[in-house]
Formats: sequence, C-alpha cells, structure tokens
Amino acid sequence: MDTEKQVAGLLQKAYDKLKAFNAECEANEQGTEVLMGVMALLDEALEVVQDFDNKEIKRVMRSVEWWQVHFSRIEKVQNPYEKGELILTRLRQYYSYLDNPADGSGTSFDHDDVCQYAIRRFVFSSALRCFSDLLGDGVNQHDPGLLLIVGRCYKGVGIYDEALKYIEQAARFRRDDSETLAELADVNALLGESEKAKALFREAFFLNPEKVDLRMMESEMIIRLRDKLMQEKKSFREEELREWMPVYGKLWGVFSVIRELKPIEFGRLKQSIFTMETECRGNPSRGVALKPRLINRYFWLIDYYDIKKEDPYLREEVLLKIKVTDPEIYERYVQ
Repeated sequence: MDTEKQVAGLLQKAYDKLKAFNAECEANEQGTEVLMGVMALLDEALEVVQDFDNKEIKRVMRSVEWWQVHFSRIEKVQNPYEKGELILTRLRQYYSYLDNPADGSGTSFDHDDVCQYAIRRFVFSSALRCFSDLLGDGVNQHDPGLLLIVGRCYKGVGIYDEALKYIEQAARFRRDDSETLAELADVNALLGESEKAKALFREAFFLNPEKVDLRMMESEMIIRLRDKLMQEKKSFREEELREWMPVYGKLWGVFSVIRELKPIEFGRLKQSIFTMETECRGNPSRGVALKPRLINRYFWLIDYYDIKKEDPYLREEVLLKIKVTDPEIYERYVQ
C-alpha cells in the first residue's frame, strides 16, 4: 500500500472512531478514551507520512487535542445535566477557537469538512449520553428545555426522526420561542420538508433573531443563506447576520412560504411597527440596529395586504416606508 493510501486509511479510521462513539462503544467508555485512540491513529499517520509538519494531519490533531483538554475536565462533573450542558457550551467555544487564527489557525467550521463533521458527531453523542437518561423515567417528559436539548443532540448525530419527535414536543410548550422554532425548522429541512422549514424559519427570525443560533443549524437551506449573506456583507458580525437574514431570505426567495395572520397577530404587527418607527425617530443610533427588524415587519405587512387583497394604496404606503428606510433594499424588493 502506498503512503498516501495508508495515511488516508488511518485518517478515515480516526473519523470513524469519533462518529461511532455512543453507537458502538461500550456504555462505560469515556470520551477521553476515544480521543486518545483517535490521537494514536493520527500519530501513526504522521509516522507513515514521515512529515511531522503535515498540514492536514496537524489540523485534525489540533481539534482532537482541544477536545482532549476539555473532556478531561468535563468528565469530572458528576451531575449528568450539568455535564451535558458543559459539553454543548464547549462546542460553541470550539467554533470560536477554530475562527481564531492564533489558536485554531483560522480553520472555520465547515459542515462539509469530514474532520469537523466527525468531531460534531462525537460531541453530540457525548452530550446525548448525559441527557437521554434524564428522560427515561418519564419525570422530565414535560420539560421543554430538556426536550429541546435532546432533540438537538439527536439532530447532531444524524437521527432526524428522533430529533423531530423531541423538538416537536418542546415546541408544544414553546410556541413563540425562536430558538425552538429554528431547531424545528432545521430538522424539517434535513428531513426534506422544505415548505415547513421555510415557514418555521421565517417565524423564528421574525420573533427574535438573537435567539437563532446559526452555528447549531445544519440544513443546507440556512447554511447557504448564511454563507451567501456573509459573502455579500463581509463586514457583518455574527449578530448582524442574524438580524439581516430574514430580510435577505425574503429578497432571495428562501423565506417564500407565508401565512395569513390572525386578527390579533395583525394588531401586534402594526403595534410593533409603530413602536419601532417611534424609537428610530427618537433615537437615531438605535435605528441602525432596528432597521432590519423594521424592514422585515414591513415585508410581513405587505404579505398580509396581498393575502387579504386590501386596497393597493396600503401596499404602496408600506413600500414607500421601505424606500425611505433603506433605498437599496427597496430597489431589490421591487425589481
């Protein structure tokens, strides 16, 4: 076997070992033991290639070493819920580590990268071990927070039907929670239910973009929208991306599924628009932050008028407000 194939085989064994954790490992096997086994395979790959500065292998090693350090501490925690929460918190910190050139060499998380996919599976499997037992006796079956986390973990390990079951249960308790709706949208998209996903994502971003964790989203629909917006608006920080995604999602036809508002919802929409307009006039500095939310509400208002076949003048009035608020968005919307 030539060197290249041998190294590729060892790397694949390392990835498979990460992905198989929980599914094939002994119940008492610890994450640190799995990571040690993975590191042994990577060391072997370095020996085979005889290049101790091999960029690909070193990149994988950096990720595994990072998790080795953190799992050695995590596994000292006795409370299963606290341990699971700590694992998911470290996952968010890991993303920041990858984005930091000083630490992770600027290797941003890529869902299509085989290494990062394997790491993700390992992390969510580890967290799932902690949380799933808490639901076993039925006592916590009505805890929406726990149901959401378990559903998110099942999604992370690729068991989407189970993920949907738990997240739907959580959504029954949290009908107006953006985080829950976004997770429900994401898993529907992963199951091929694109129309449901579009409608749910639109609702989630409307209610509160701040609570939509883009790093936890896995569906191609939302990842492509995020990446396209990042390419167009390179100066946007993560929080700005979340605020503007529903606006560009509408412009680019991603959030194309709309529904008719109930009378009480229409009243709330009008009131929220009035409140935001008043705040923008009274505090121009806040207007910059509020602008994407206000524009998104204008879009919802136009959709309502279109569905109800209201007087065209009302639609034109809202269009004029969009034009005044952001001429560029206006031009894109009407073209």
